Amino acid sequence: MTSVPTPIPSRTQVVLEEIKHRILTGRLSPGQALVESELAAGFGVSKTPVREALKTLAGTGLVVVSEYRGVTVRTVDAQMAREVYDVRLLLEPEAVRRTVRAGAPLDAARDALARSDAATDTAERSLANRDFHRALYTPCGNPLLARTLDELRDQAALVAVAAWAAEASWEREAREHRRILSLAAAGDADGAAAALHDHVAGFVARAYPPGAPAAPPKDTGTPPARAAPDTAGPTASRAARPRKSPGKGGSP
Repeated sequence: MTSVPTPIPSRTQVVLEEIKHRILTGRLSPGQALVESELAAGFGVSKTPVREALKTLAGTGLVVVSEYRGVTVRTVDAQMAREVYDVRLLLEPEAVRRTVRAGAPLDAARDALARSDAATDTAERSLANRDFHRALYTPCGNPLLARTLDELRDQAALVAVAAWAAEASWEREAREHRRILSLAAAGDADGAAAALHDHVAGFVARAYPPGAPAAPPKDTGTPPARAAPDTAGPTASRAARPRKSPGKGGSP
């Protein structure tokens, strides 16, 4: 019997995932310039898939496109973090409440929590964390509500990674994830929603407390740092991931 070959992802998707991974592991720093020609040379592709990947990343909020500065990795500040988390606080607890009331399966959330525990770097932990939250709000019964929360996922991940760089608090957040899941599994819709609200609100309050600068320093006119070419390409660069961080778990 002839086996069906596994579909090969498009070059744009490969480049997209690799740039996202580098942003979420800190290999591409906030404010760093992303130059199409340099990235294309590093990945061994033409500029077209790089350009398309950067457009997608701009749409999800991970990079910023400026007429004068070009494309740069988005800088996380208190204002940006509070805006993203404010919308989550308005929508996500209600979505989780509806999911629990509907009696939706929670297997995907359990799986994501296990992957977060086993993560070896911040990008893997962040991706597992996003899958955990998504598994709880997607079955809410309102596709528009779920899509709106989906649009915030990458920005929320960027906020979390920036906060982890200052304080590795993922073990605390992992315990909160387990409590949310436990309440959801018990059918306590209001309890799960309240625990989710406290989890998200507590994280942003700890990471960006009142009095924290609302925005980064103003641009002094100095050109942003440029992304150094990576001649290893997308696949080989996986071996250059940062060393395993202490502790395990997830974040909001």
